[in-house]
Amino acid sequence: MSEFDDDDAGSADKMVAPGFSEKALLATGIRIGTPVRTKTMEQFTARPRPDGLHMLDYPKILQRIDVAGKFIAATGAKNTVVYTSREHGSKAVEKFCELTGAMQRIGRFMPGTFTNPLYPGHLDAELVVVADPMSDTQAMVEAGKLGVPVIAVCDTDNITDDIDLVIPGNNRGRKAIAAIFWLLARSTLTHAGQLAEDAPLSANIEDFETKAEEEPHPEGTEERLSERRE
Repeated sequence: MSEFDDDDAGSADKMVAPGFSEKALLATGIRIGTPVRTKTMEQFTARPRPDGLHMLDYPKILQRIDVAGKFIAATGAKNTVVYTSREHGSKAVEKFCELTGAMQRIGRFMPGTFTNPLYPGHLDAELVVVADPMSDTQAMVEAGKLGVPVIAVCDTDNITDDIDLVIPGNNRGRKAIAAIFWLLARSTLTHAGQLAEDAPLSANIEDFETKAEEEPHPEGTEERLSERRE
C-alpha cells in the first residue's frame, strides 16, 4: 500500500474518537492538499502524490487541532468568533458554535465588525478562528489591527504570515472541513471540562457537513478541484 493512500495500513482498528476510526477520518480527505505548496506550509506537508496533490502531515493535523481546542477553551468559546465566507464551511461553523457557545459569522464579513464599536453588528472578540485565510481576509485584517490572535485552517496553498496558530487541513472539501470542526469541537469541549475524553460528542461529522445540494456549484477551477478532493 502506498504512502499516498488515504486508507493507511492498520487505520481500521485505530480510533481517533469514540466510535470513529482513523480510516473513516482519512476517508474525508482531511489531509489531501492542492497542487500548490507555499513556503510557510512546507513544514506541514509531505511530498506530493503521483497526481501532483500535496499531502498534509496527518499527525500534525491532529496535534494542531488539539492545541487549538485547548487555546479556545482557555480563552473561552463565548469570547471566540468563528468565521467562514464559503458555503461549504457554513454548516461546520454553525454546528461548532452551537455546541461550544462560540460566536459565528458566515458569509460576507462586514467591515467594522471588530474595529467599529458603532456598527450594529459589532463583536468584541478575544480570539478569531477562520476556515480559510485566502477568503476570510477581512476578519483577519481587523483582528490583526486589534491584536486579537487568529487561528486558521490552512491548506497547502495558504500563506500563514499573519496567523498565530495554523491548523493544517483540507479547507475546501466539505467533508474534510466538517471533520476538522468536529474534531475541534471535541477538543474544545474536552479541554473546557465539558466532555470526557472517552465520551461521544452529541453530534456526528455528518451534522457538520454542508450537503452538496445546499451549496452553489460554480464552474471555477477552485470548485472543480474541491470536488476532486472530497
